[in-house]
Amino acid sequence: MATQAQISKSSKQPKFSTRVVRRCWHCGRKRGYMRKFRLCRICFREFANKAELPGVRKSSW
Repeated sequence: MATQAQISKSSKQPKFSTRVVRRCWHCGRKRGYMRKFRLCRICFREFANKAELPGVRKSSW
């Protein structure tokens, strides 16, 4: 879980566009981030298992 200082620092406008830090809106994690859902991989899995993400289905083949 990210601290409030880390979250507030990453929400500021960076000097250069390559320094943008995208964080999960649920927990604030920056690694393993999925842009389409704005979630990290851990939160994505939790929400997908609860069926709270529209259009996401557990695969089976």
